[in-house]
Amino acid sequence: MDTSLADVANQLASDNSRDRLLALVSLRNFSPEEAVPLILKLIDDDNLQIRSMAVFALGIKPTEACFPALQKILEAETDYGIRADAAGAMGYLKDPRAFEPLMRAFYEDTEWLVRFSAAVSLGNLGDPRAYDALIGALKMPEALLHQAAISALGEIGDLRAVDHILAFAQSDDWLTRQRLVEALGHLPCPKSMSALIYLIKDPHPQVSDAAQFSIDRLDQIKVIPD
Repeated sequence: MDTSLADVANQLASDNSRDRLLALVSLRNFSPEEAVPLILKLIDDDNLQIRSMAVFALGIKPTEACFPALQKILEAETDYGIRADAAGAMGYLKDPRAFEPLMRAFYEDTEWLVRFSAAVSLGNLGDPRAYDALIGALKMPEALLHQAAISALGEIGDLRAVDHILAFAQSDDWLTRQRLVEALGHLPCPKSMSALIYLIKDPHPQVSDAAQFSIDRLDQIKVIPD
């Protein structure tokens, strides 16, 4: 028997956190217009897991109410994990209004996890104005920030990034090298192809497989001469 929206609403009002969690999960079966008013009731829930899931859900159930709610969380929430969730959810919305708050989070937030989520979402937006910030992230100490910035620079597609990200071809972190070869597949130029031909010999199979995929991708599009 299908659960009605009224049943879900009643379950969300339960004092039992497990009931509220199950109700939140069940909202995936409803339209954004039906689900979001109920999701918004949980973004201040006492249970941190429920709050986190509710914030994420605002990114995958987009309505006009989602962006302002996520912006408020990103700028005012005290828990950095929830702020990171909000930054990540903004990327799923692909709303160009997210550029400014994401840039502020990237530059001003003191927690690297929030900056990581902001960098990923800036890549999702594909806004070329994020280029300088993402290049700056390559100089930060955290490997996960490097990975986020490399991926985002690939999504933006600015060929100026190639020389900067190629500095990570010898990274000890195979995930960083994988992000590199994936990004190079979106940056069509001779330097990208040469690096991919080298990295297809990488000892880690996921890196070499990703390099082959990117080579095949560049073969299908026009490589821009230097």
